[in-house]
Amino acid sequence: MRLTRLKVAAAAVLVASTLAACGDAGSDDDKGIDVDVQEDAAAEFDEGTRMRELADGGTIKIGVKYDQPGIGFKGATDDQPVGFDPEIGKILAADLGIAPEDITWVETISANREAFLQKGEVDLVIASYSITDERRQVVGQAGPYYVTGQQLLVKSDSKIETIEDVKGTEVCSVTGSTSLSNIEAEGATPRGFDTYSECVEQVLNGTVDAMTTDGAILLGYAAEHPDELKVVVDPFSTERYGVGYSIDHPEMCEWITETIEEAQEDGDWAKAFELTLGKSGVDTPEPPEMDACS
Repeated sequence: MRLTRLKVAAAAVLVASTLAACGDAGSDDDKGIDVDVQEDAAAEFDEGTRMRELADGGTIKIGVKYDQPGIGFKGATDDQPVGFDPEIGKILAADLGIAPEDITWVETISANREAFLQKGEVDLVIASYSITDERRQVVGQAGPYYVTGQQLLVKSDSKIETIEDVKGTEVCSVTGSTSLSNIEAEGATPRGFDTYSECVEQVLNGTVDAMTTDGAILLGYAAEHPDELKVVVDPFSTERYGVGYSIDHPEMCEWITETIEEAQEDGDWAKAFELTLGKSGVDTPEPPEMDACS
């Protein structure tokens, strides 16, 4: 199967994102992917593959988080979610000849990621979706496209400074995440909530002692409450974010992997990071090596 790499389309996606970030998304004439580009993209995929079906259809459904600043966030007045995960989604969609405005974004929480893929509610899940052997038994996961580590978010006056300090405390995260089992193994009492924003509120009002999840997510919340919250402890896990797809379409693994590798090589991955997580002030990391498809 010969896979296309629509560099022009992907570049247009990133330019549009940059303009939108600056408050000027350009005219309607500047948006979208040419019909000829879409047809060329479809022709590059074998008949019967899921990529060909999506390219022919000219649309794709992508599940992302709506409550993770920097990763995937959609405010009440936002037209579409913003963050590193949506930018990765745009890169993948562009390779199919699908424009950003033709992506259907679906709010996805940790507890329903596998179900959404299994039921066909979405075509891809790009939602801080850590790769695990257990998950790969029921869904496909290509990646990692980003690697981070689990840390703690606490109130500014908290006495929690090391991972040993969590023993006997209550620590929240989202139901269905690997973070809860990881923190329980460190001696804390885990508390699960449907969304990260609920968990943050529990920390702010003192109901729980800390929140735990990937450091990249926590930095976004700390930036929103710089006088009230802080991120502490060295990373005590390795979280490898993957793109989820239906196990019924194993051919998607090679396409996802090669498309992201191309973005890593040509600088589009770095641009996506700088537009989103990079705004927190952290340096752009080296892209991780993608797993081989089995």
